[in-house]
Amino acid sequence: MKLRKIDKIHEGRFITRYDLTYETAKGNEKVYEMISRNKNIDCEEALKGKDPEAVVIIVFDEDKEHILINKEFRMPTGQWIYNFPAGLIDEGEDAKAAAARELREETGLELIAIDDVIGVSYSAIGFSNEKNICVVGRAKGTFRLSDSEFEEIEQGWYSKEEVAKLLKTEFFAARTQAFCYMWSRS
Repeated sequence: MKLRKIDKIHEGRFITRYDLTYETAKGNEKVYEMISRNKNIDCEEALKGKDPEAVVIIVFDEDKEHILINKEFRMPTGQWIYNFPAGLIDEGEDAKAAAARELREETGLELIAIDDVIGVSYSAIGFSNEKNICVVGRAKGTFRLSDSEFEEIEQGWYSKEEVAKLLKTEFFAARTQAFCYMWSRS
């Protein structure tokens, strides 16, 4: 595929919609619709981006017996979805600082240890170039409501057995589902 042009279709508050025109290996034209957090994509380098825009927080309790999963009402689906805490990395923050802030904002918990930072990945490669980075660690504290009136979140610590049951009956974000499946079987 060879990128021929990029057209900005609509700039919203948080995302911008683009049409990407490619030439296929057989010489045909393909127009691909996408969204991005970048409001100024005008070339292939900008399309690829540099830094992650978001952080995903994978945390366990202090004894590593339970994993934290948020049950959050997600407007695009119109229903409750199980997902790891996550959020945008603010300007001037690194992934670790963003993880601690987002965890506190969404759950009230304190990030007490960072055990690993997993490399950059894409949030939804089928329609977006948004990159995220996963911070893995441990947390403690008492749950409280999200700081944002626009987020409805029910937080919970789950054992491997509880996670295995939820995976059979509830909707999950794909990254959370995959990680939790592997963790519940370890």
